[in-house]
Parts: sequence; structure tokens; C-alpha cells
Amino acid sequence: MTSDRNSGPNPPTPAASASGSGEQAVASQAESEVVDLVCRLIQFDTSNTGDPATTKGERECAEWVAAQLQEAGYETTLVESGAPGRANVFARLAGADPARGALLIHGHLDVVPAEPADWSVHPFAGAIEDDYVWGRGAIDMKDMVGMTLALARQFKREGIVPPRDLVFAFLADEEAGGKYGSHWLVDNRPDLFEGVTEAVGEVGGFSLTVPRPDGSERRLYLLETAEKGIAWMKLTAKARAGHGSFLHEDNAVTYLAEAVAKLGRHQFPLVLTESVAQFLGAVGEETGLDFDPASPDLDGTLAKLGSIARIIGATLRDTANPTMLRAGYKANVIPQTAEAVVDCRVLPGRLAAFEREVDELIGPHVEREWVTKLDTYETTFDGDLVDAMNEALLSQDPEARTVPYMLSGGTDAKALAKLGIRCFGFAPLRLPPDLDFAALFHGVDERVPVDALRFGTRVLEHFLRNC
Repeated sequence: MTSDRNSGPNPPTPAASASGSGEQAVASQAESEVVDLVCRLIQFDTSNTGDPATTKGERECAEWVAAQLQEAGYETTLVESGAPGRANVFARLAGADPARGALLIHGHLDVVPAEPADWSVHPFAGAIEDDYVWGRGAIDMKDMVGMTLALARQFKREGIVPPRDLVFAFLADEEAGGKYGSHWLVDNRPDLFEGVTEAVGEVGGFSLTVPRPDGSERRLYLLETAEKGIAWMKLTAKARAGHGSFLHEDNAVTYLAEAVAKLGRHQFPLVLTESVAQFLGAVGEETGLDFDPASPDLDGTLAKLGSIARIIGATLRDTANPTMLRAGYKANVIPQTAEAVVDCRVLPGRLAAFEREVDELIGPHVEREWVTKLDTYETTFDGDLVDAMNEALLSQDPEARTVPYMLSGGTDAKALAKLGIRCFGFAPLRLPPDLDFAALFHGVDERVPVDALRFGTRVLEHFLRNC
């Protein structure tokens, strides 16, 4: 591949070795340095506002990642995707069987913005406190980036030959839909994905501890096999402008407010997809809880699962959440136009029905248009790669059980699927049972347990050696 020998900081000093578990008694190089790598990644402020004019860009971080790979012996390709600073890094490790399809391990370098005043620890300090790594991106998703980088370095240095080619990709702009990242790369540089047939990325492989009827607990590990569609919609109401002291039955703000309120309060019909049905079936077997879709208290039953209920509940139906409003320029002027943005997440096969339902709710005075529209994604919970993920988790947690689930959000898998790549979410973490993991995504005081990073690194090493 093309080599871009960018200069960058020296690799971080490896942390002290810690004893592993399962099949490894002594910490590997990757396990020893992963915490330091994640801390250093967090220190790069790669905040993505969604506006190219105010987004910091990922290039500095991407150059540093490339330097770590080059130091271990890789040739790297650094590509800016459609705009200055929106940089992506690729590296490939040859496998034992070149006839097999390659496996892509991908992660994004950008993060959502964070306001330091709201945090207990500065969001870009990359600090370690109370056995957690703190900072923006700690779980979304510089944890997975750090684990991937640590293992890529170890494999190259130790001359490890995986069963198949491994392609490591560190991408830009995921937090704003991938226009300047994965989607641009798929459309303009498909050569970077040459031979790739399967991929693993974020928001899967994490543990969920559930209670069992006998009073014991069971750790389930959720593998992401599906994603809802992302559809960001702009609503526009237009009416007659006028003086604020007059009577105005024809008011754009009123029309828009009524439409937004209806959408925000509306509950779309329950639809049980295959991924969600398999998840609920597995959890029901372990807990004895009855997740009957016809139950009038299904939401109450889901709530017994803790914070994960927010994600699972959102995969039972479409959602439309108003997020932005804009209208007017002066207190005593009725504006001619009022606008809103609604974050819509749509289940597989539901887009046409969803649009009809939205049109009925917003009424004739409000127009809608899609600002961003990314397709749903769903694959099956079977095959050799699923078996390899399951075996890797069992190697470190023999009592584990892997189950499929649908992500209510979206990832770069939406772009990769356009190339026919089969995608899974697999960024393994063994989490404390009382950690509100779902709340950490885009939340204040985002953090990841140090032990979870080391566990995940061991799991990923087993996986990549046997995939």
C-alpha cells in the first residue's frame, strides 16, 4: 500500500504489565500498552460539530496513529476524505490464506463535542482515576481504536500471521454520518477495501449482567448484528409575516410548533425484527422475564434490565425526536418561516410506512425534507465469524453467553455495507454490573474501566488469531 511517512509523537511508554486471565497468564505487549494508547488518543481533541467550519478535524490524531503503525513496521495510507483535515489511516497485515476474504477492523477518530465545565475530569485530559480512563471518546470509540492499534503493533512486531488478511482502518467523521469519512472512502477509494468481505467495529461485544431466577447472575455479551436507519429531517412552515400585535391565524411558528409537538409525543407501532426477537428470547431464557410483544407492560419489563432498556426499547419501534428549532429575528415580528430538525431512526423495511405516518402527523402547513438519510443494516447471527467472536469471549469469560442485538443508532457499517461487506459490532468490554453504560455514549463523564480495556484486548487478540 502507499506509504505516507508522517512524523508524530513518540509511542507512549507502556503501562506496567498486569496478569491476564483465561488462556494468557502474562500480559501481552498489546495488553500492557493499551491503556496508555487510549489515554493518548483521548488527548487529541477531535470534536466533530457536524459543521466543517467549526470541526477541528482528525488529521493530527490520524498522523499520530500512522506514526505508531509505522514505528511497528507497517506501510500506511493516509487519505483526506473530501475536506482538509478529515484524515483516515489504513494499514494491512497479510494473512496465511490470501484466497480468503480480508477482515476489516475499523474505528473512528472523531468524537462529539464536550463542555469541560460540565465534567468531573477534563474531557480531553485522558486521565486515569478510580481505575477508569476518563475522557470524550473513552467508549465512543477511542477504546476500540486503542485496542486495535495495540494489537496491530503487537502482531507486526512479533511476526504474527493471522489466518486471513487484516485491514486496519481509522476513520473520520462518523459522528456526523460519515460524509467526510466512510461514505466518501467507499464512493471514492474503494481500492482501500480491496478483498474485504467482513468487518467488525463499534458498539458490540460489551457485557450486560442480568439476574437469574435462582438469585445468581449471568453475563451476556451483545453482538451488534443490525442498525436502525438514520434519517435527519428538516421541517419547514411558511406563512404570512406581520406585526406581533395583530391577530394572526396564519402563523408559521404555530404551525411548526404543533407539528413538532405531535411528532415528539407520538409512539410509532411496535415492530419485532429478527435481531431484537433473538435478543429478547435469550434474555427471557436467562432471567425468566416474559418479553411478550403483546404485553401492555412490555416497557416495564424491559426497564428491569437497567440502562440497556433505553437502547433495546428504541429498537422496538421507529422514533422521531425533535432536536433543533429556528424561527424569527425580532420579538414583535411574526416570521414568514419557521424550521425544525427531527432525528428519526427507522427500523428495517419501515421507511415508506414511517413517511406516511409522519405526513399525517405534521399536516398540510408543514413541509419535510431529508437532511441525512442512511439505510438500515441487518445481518444474521451465524457463520464462522460469529463462532470466532463467541470463542474469543469464552476464552476470557467461560460463563459468557453471546446474543445478537440491534443498535438504535448508526455506525460506519452503513457505508461499508454498500460494498457488500458483512458487518458486526464487536468492541469487547467486560463491564461492572452497575455501570450505566448506555448513558456514557455522548454523555458527561464518559469513561471506560481499565480492566475492561485489558479484557477487551485479550478477547480481540484471540479473535484475530483465529478469525
